[in-house]
Amino acid sequence: MSEQLTGISSMATRLLLAELVEEYERVSGRRVAVESIGGVAAARRVQDGESFDIVVLAADAIDQLAAAGRIDPASRVDVARSGVAIAVASGATRPDVGTEAALRETILAARSIGYSTGPSGSHLTRLFERWGITETIAPRVVQAPPGVPVGTLVARGDVELGFQQLSELMHLPGIDVIGRMPAEVQIVTVFAAAICTASRQRDAARAVLSFLASPEARSAKLRHGMEPA
Repeated sequence: MSEQLTGISSMATRLLLAELVEEYERVSGRRVAVESIGGVAAARRVQDGESFDIVVLAADAIDQLAAAGRIDPASRVDVARSGVAIAVASGATRPDVGTEAALRETILAARSIGYSTGPSGSHLTRLFERWGITETIAPRVVQAPPGVPVGTLVARGDVELGFQQLSELMHLPGIDVIGRMPAEVQIVTVFAAAICTASRQRDAARAVLSFLASPEARSAKLRHGMEPA
């Protein structure tokens, strides 16, 4: 029997990968186990040399792992593009987030603002700086701990307004997704996959990555709030 393939990913692609891996196992007969945790922690574990066959992370994290010699850069495939959405607690008033100006005013008026340690959080920090509101909102900003969905903080009332990848918000109970960020300030993250240099099953790992990037995976990506890369 073939040895099980192992992988690690950030939480943003957890549900997508669970569905795609299940389908891949059905058509190939090859078992794949992907662990999904906070992106920073996932990258650190690969960086530290932990043995995985594949890794799926934001493209910039994959680039850093390539520079460190932890993944095979020639194996990299872009899997999906994911934008950031905005959530409030279920039943709460839905503020205007339809334009850049409206979103800025909504953030300034919010009791508290939550975002993640992932790429969307980094981009939001830069956006707040560009808007000149960083110091004004600093006392009201809450960064979710690694691996904790921002939507969880919104659902239990820890933050009034939450920002995270749509894929991480859309399936959570207790929140309403009120929209994506306006196009002029939308934050799009490309999630990529690569074979880890620690893998002893390169051909089998390459087959999995080919499936993740294939047209057959398109409908699953759309169902999970992402677009094919």
